[in-house]
Amino acid sequence: MQLLDAAKSFLDGKIKADDTLVDFTAGNGHDTAYLCSLVPKGKVYAFDIQKEALENTRNLLSEKGYENAELILDSHANIAKYVSHFKCGMFNLGYRPGGDKSVTTLTESTLKAVTDGIELMEKGGVLVISVYPGHAEGEKEGRELYSLLSSYDKAYYSVIQYKMINSPTSPFIFAVEKYDK
Repeated sequence: MQLLDAAKSFLDGKIKADDTLVDFTAGNGHDTAYLCSLVPKGKVYAFDIQKEALENTRNLLSEKGYENAELILDSHANIAKYVSHFKCGMFNLGYRPGGDKSVTTLTESTLKAVTDGIELMEKGGVLVISVYPGHAEGEKEGRELYSLLSSYDKAYYSVIQYKMINSPTSPFIFAVEKYDK
């Protein structure tokens, strides 16, 4: 199973047509477009710090006819300035495919975005985080996220790590579900 297919599978059955979703790392817009397709009556917020990423996302959404996204040129760490609540969200950490590989997500802002995202996520929602440990910052993000997410109370959250164990630098996923209690 490909990483993106696995990431999407964690969202299956969780999303209604009028929900609010978040793409924490717009990149080239593929996750944003996917999320837009799930909520034709809802809204998708997509964050990126690179203008080119948001231009690519805007072009892809236009090409596909999606008009239910708000593109935000800001760090995902500032989600609380723009979003009061959401049902599900996706992170695709690392660098933008086809972009400058020296511009990556950073552990400090990622940890804040994940912490705030979990707080803002509705009960019954899921946050899917794809981690790319094949570079130094990605390895650090994965390690720090593991530490953070391991501390969440299992009475309120289910935290899963989906990882290929015979390839230590392969991408992997964390999925955080907030129980509907």
